[in-house]
Amino acid sequence: MATIKITGMRCGHCSGAVTKALEEIDGISDVSVDLEKGQASYSETGTVSLATIKDAISKIGFEVVE
Repeated sequence: MATIKITGMRCGHCSGAVTKALEEIDGISDVSVDLEKGQASYSETGTVSLATIKDAISKIGFEVVE
């Protein structure tokens, strides 16, 4: 299970948008978003670059923090 920090999430809609964006990436499954911690966890079924994840998250208005 991998975890990334995401800034800008504030509500259930935000959580749903992040979940959907991550699940649409080939190689990512079992997405879980924690609004209080400002992070998303997921399983990788294949190799997924951080750049791909950052791009998907930034397209919906949030930012991955390293």
